[in-house]
Amino acid sequence: MNSLNKVIIIGNVTRDPEIKTTAQGTTVATFTVATNLRWTTQAGERRESTEYHSVVAWRRLAEICGQLLQKGSKVFIE
Repeated sequence: MNSLNKVIIIGNVTRDPEIKTTAQGTTVATFTVATNLRWTTQAGERRESTEYHSVVAWRRLAEICGQLLQKGSKVFIE
């Protein structure tokens, strides 16, 4: 049986994407996206938590990430 994982991340890029080219000429972009969760406890205390997600994009998508994304950019990743 096959399995499927689907992830949607909406957050902010934490640093400019790092663009590299493999020995075979394939473009690779790596960057990190921060997502924030805010909630109020039953006692009325406001809390916040930040998670960091490592993202790797390949080929043409990597080139587009390098052109359009920078630190602070809001991104939607599926």
